[in-house]
Amino acid sequence: MYELFFQEFNKKAPLTGEEETLIKTYLTPKKLRRKQYLLQEGDVCKAIAFIEKGALRAYSVDDSGDTHIIQFGLEGWIISDLYSFLTGEPATYNIDAIEDAELVLISKSAHEELLRKLPKYETFTRLNITGAYLAMQKRLTSIISSPLEERYAGFSALYPEIVQRVPQHMIAAYMGLTPETLSRIRRRISSK
Repeated sequence: MYELFFQEFNKKAPLTGEEETLIKTYLTPKKLRRKQYLLQEGDVCKAIAFIEKGALRAYSVDDSGDTHIIQFGLEGWIISDLYSFLTGEPATYNIDAIEDAELVLISKSAHEELLRKLPKYETFTRLNITGAYLAMQKRLTSIISSPLEERYAGFSALYPEIVQRVPQHMIAAYMGLTPETLSRIRRRISSK
């Protein structure tokens, strides 16, 4: 069950067999069916989820009922409401499965204990948080400075698997567009 988790972990901080065995004692497997929630807005986020299989999304819903997708997650990615996880405050995001999913959960207490016990876990965590921050900064820069066609083309080039697996209306919600606007952008790009 934890194959991809340890494959990704070892890319960032190679583990000994003994360290891998120790970490396994802190992990919890979880399966979600499509459309099933991992986290609902208002609940406290009690775990970080590593995606072994499937696709998830983190999103909020505004007062008008519009969905704003903050993050997609595919195999080998981590998804969580990190603010809620770290502070213990209620989550501002919902996280649900776009496809049936198999996850590896690390609870808050397991996370804290592993940070104390295993420097390689701290390295793994730091590299993941750094990568997430850099991706967020790149996305923000793109949102404020790139034309829509360039943003979509960049997203498609960077995440072709998301474009193939995720419904277009969800990609539109991620980009802050209506599905109709995204369709027009895609037509203009394909006609060039």
